[in-house]
Amino acid sequence: MSTPLVINAKITLPGSDLEWSAVRASGPGGQNVNKVSSKIELSFDFESTVALPDAAKTRLRALAKNSLDAEGRVFITSQKTRDQVKNLADAREKLRELVAKALVVPKVRKPTKPTKGSKVRRVTAKKKVGAKKATRRAVRQDD
Repeated sequence: MSTPLVINAKITLPGSDLEWSAVRASGPGGQNVNKVSSKIELSFDFESTVALPDAAKTRLRALAKNSLDAEGRVFITSQKTRDQVKNLADAREKLRELVAKALVVPKVRKPTKPTKGSKVRRVTAKKKVGAKKATRRAVRQDD
């Protein structure tokens, strides 16, 4: 269990919905990497939380489709630094940004119609191209 994660002024994720564990990081670093568990794996069970509206859960599922684990939880890792506390803060920030992005309701596209002027310009351009092609045709001789 961890501390609650504040997303914005209205929404805070309870600490009981967040689980994290520290594991050994990969990559260069010598004995620090071999002995210290500094990589953070943070998981968030967004399906069972009551802190998020259903529409936001749907958008979060679409946004985090590559970050979902087998149980359908959002799974975020961080091994940016050698320090476990900094990596935990980084993973929490990544989750906060992801959930904040899911909370934004996308604008509905309002279909527009072409203006009268654009229709006239299109027809004029077509007639001009047609006239140019008409001059390329062979002249017919009527006998």
